[in-house]
Amino acid sequence: IEQPTFPKITEMCVKMIRRVNDEEGIKKLVNETFQKLWFTPTLHHDKEAMTRKILNITDVVAACRDTGYDWFEQLLQNLLKSEEDASYKPVKKACTQLVDNLVEHILKYEESLSDSDNKGVNSGRLVACITTLFLFSKIRPQLMVKHAMTMQPYLTTKCSTQNDFMVICNVAKILELVVPLMEHPSETFLATIEEDLMKLIIKYGMTVVQHCVSCLGAVVNKVTQNYKFVWACFNRYYGALSKLKSQHQEDPNSTILTANKPALLRSLFTVGALCRHFDFDQEDFKGNSKVNIKDKVLELLMYFTKHSDEEVQTKAIIGLGFAFIQHPSLMFEQEVKTLYNSILSDKNCSVNLKIQVLKNLQTYLQEEDTRMQQADRDWKKVAKQEDLKEMGDISSGMSSSIMQLYLKQVLEAFFHNQSSVRHFALNVIALTLNQGLIHPVQCVPYLIAMGTDPEPSMRNKADQQLVEIDKKYAGFIHMKAVAGMKMSYQVQQAINTCPKDPVRGFRHDESSSALCSHLYSMIRGNRQHRRAFLISLLNLFDDTAKTEVNMLLYIADNLACFPYQTQEEPLFIMHHIDITLSVSGSNLLQSFKESMVKDKKKERKPSSDEETESDSNSGSESKSEEEASKPRRLRKRVNSDSDSDEENDINAVMKCLPENSAPLIEFANVSQGILLLLMLKQHLKNLCGFSDSKIQKYSPSESAKVYDKAINRKTGVHFHPKQTLDFLRSDMANSKITEEVKRSIVKQYLDFKLLMEHLDPDEEEEDGEVSASTNARNKAITSLLGGGSPKNNAAETEDDECDGEDRGGGSSGVRRR
Repeated sequence: IEQPTFPKITEMCVKMIRRVNDEEGIKKLVNETFQKLWFTPTLHHDKEAMTRKILNITDVVAACRDTGYDWFEQLLQNLLKSEEDASYKPVKKACTQLVDNLVEHILKYEESLSDSDNKGVNSGRLVACITTLFLFSKIRPQLMVKHAMTMQPYLTTKCSTQNDFMVICNVAKILELVVPLMEHPSETFLATIEEDLMKLIIKYGMTVVQHCVSCLGAVVNKVTQNYKFVWACFNRYYGALSKLKSQHQEDPNSTILTANKPALLRSLFTVGALCRHFDFDQEDFKGNSKVNIKDKVLELLMYFTKHSDEEVQTKAIIGLGFAFIQHPSLMFEQEVKTLYNSILSDKNCSVNLKIQVLKNLQTYLQEEDTRMQQADRDWKKVAKQEDLKEMGDISSGMSSSIMQLYLKQVLEAFFHNQSSVRHFALNVIALTLNQGLIHPVQCVPYLIAMGTDPEPSMRNKADQQLVEIDKKYAGFIHMKAVAGMKMSYQVQQAINTCPKDPVRGFRHDESSSALCSHLYSMIRGNRQHRRAFLISLLNLFDDTAKTEVNMLLYIADNLACFPYQTQEEPLFIMHHIDITLSVSGSNLLQSFKESMVKDKKKERKPSSDEETESDSNSGSESKSEEEASKPRRLRKRVNSDSDSDEENDINAVMKCLPENSAPLIEFANVSQGILLLLMLKQHLKNLCGFSDSKIQKYSPSESAKVYDKAINRKTGVHFHPKQTLDFLRSDMANSKITEEVKRSIVKQYLDFKLLMEHLDPDEEEEDGEVSASTNARNKAITSLLGGGSPKNNAAETEDDECDGEDRGGGSSGVRRR
């Protein structure tokens, strides 16, 4: 392989290796490919082949610098695990060769760093080699034991570029894993490491301090027990903090504190980092002193969380997070609970502080997970001697209690317009669920809501959590589906950057898929669950549900764009839309009529329309129950074909309007639900190419097989409920009602009235004919929706006609009821 082809090979390898956690077939293929490519032993004399292999691996590692190295760890674990019980272990041998040669390459790159022309290239290659060695050390630290002394001098690298800092951090991480495994390391070597690490802690910034303190923790706690050395360092920073606290208490506006701000920030961070890796309440540190160090540190750090400077607050919270990893019980302290919960709950609180609290919880859970995994590994080794499993259970009990304490506030952090806050909240919940620390059902609605996030990585993670819950607990998703839909609307409201624009329920891209598509696809497989879910959503459109209009629009959007697969799904929805229309429409008209009659106390001769209205309110009222019980309602035909008649009707109703416009606004508001259902029915009818006769002949009680045919979706059919969008954008519910608006609402009322009178098709219709009643109904729908005329009820496809003939007695769904 020649050098120019390397970038292409690297790109291919990166794409392939990211599939290491895919389904079993692909996973197996990836493992086999990289076993042959990287993890097959190379002949000792073939230096060229080994160099190519090293360059390829380090190039892939360098290319994944920003996306993380989980894939490498997973790949190596898979391959080493597959040959655990084998007598011949080629992967292990190949790993030994790779590690030895990577160390050789590091020495080579270091020598060439003096060459100013290639300094940048070689510096990048050096970082890639050391990073790759760290990845090997994470999975098999034994491979690096013999190279530990070679790596130690890199702790003294002079830092001038980002690459230099990466070298120091990765070397510290390697030594942290490797030094405790060394047999009888020399005291000089250990003392040199301790001194190098301490110099780095004192000199450099947060990232270096964090990794060097962690390495120092491994060396001192597991090997040297040089506690006095660490105690002196701790007292240096603890003393500085105490002094700064006293000065601030005496004079909060003192310039001394401002001048010493860098020292304050460093002390807060370093004290916390040291408390994370060392328990200073052990006698080895404080001797016979009765002072409780952890409480003193808590008090000191808590003081600075109330500081006026946000940067100081943030560093104090970082320090607290570190201390809580060593002493989780501190998170039960009342002042800590108040601090964490107030930061997470307060909508006006700084985003940085919110993120830091969530990061603290995330880091704690990650550390607990690592501890638990280590405890499990130790348990397997000494299962008969000691009950380490019980120790693990005690630890997980603590984690569970802590997460129960902060769970509600973490979940509520999903409703934030900053994606970084939602990102960390989701990480915390995912870790909590994966460790089984809480009952998953309480997280389901929030995960459904997060599945609508604009960022693909976040919604994929939320969807994956739902899939895992569904595997373990069948029915949980269905149980919380409607609550999840409502919550997803609240998340979208929080994310919505332009409050004047209504929240929509589909993706604004080429797919125009429903935001809750994944939820529907999880439920649709179970017919009973699917129907219950759809009915619950349609019930929200009922006038008695009092659902806000924008939420109804959001739900209608989802219902319009769900990934329906069989004809039964949209037909079932349209069937129930008819039921809701017949009930809610009648209630809506009745309440409007009542508002007119109550306020109509004017001395004037009623118009012919009002007389008709009055007659229907008195004489016809006694017949209404009798008519409702008939197979279908025989309604009086209303001749509103001419514009003049319609204008007369509008004028007649306008005269009857009450002075108070509240009933008008109420009618306009409540009618949006019915308008959306009408529009949704028309949309599904056009999208799936259904005829009126097909819809009318549908019965939900028929066998599932009858309507099990796949849907032929039509392209270019979009759901655009213009009236509802105009209603929301104009904020009609809160604006002043003009004469023009009144007329439009009255016209809408008359259209509704006409529609309700012709809701059912005529029984005397013959095949192919369109009756006056159907024409009237279609005209009313067209007028209400403000669109083109709906299609008539003639069958549109041969399939529809055949279906109609097969089920002969085709009375409508409404008539059956």
